[in-house]
Amino acid sequence: MAKLQNALIIAEAVLAVLLTAGVLIQTPKASGLGGTIGGGGDGLGGGYRTRRGLERQIYWTTWVLVVAFLICSVANVWVVTHFPQ
Repeated sequence: MAKLQNALIIAEAVLAVLLTAGVLIQTPKASGLGGTIGGGGDGLGGGYRTRRGLERQIYWTTWVLVVAFLICSVANVWVVTHFPQ
């Protein structure tokens, strides 16, 4: 079980790096709460704006990475608690 635990730790680290990159790559929608409520001064109208193309793909890929990270974390905790060394 030590090999499985090491594999889960490595997978979790890789997913954490990819998840961080995915969050940092995304474009901000507005400048904080003021941009969302007040409309911002950038001419986009503020508030909700649909994602298209690559922006949409990055958004959904980030969510897939979040789910994979959570599953990996839960699996790691399960392995550690059920198979102590």
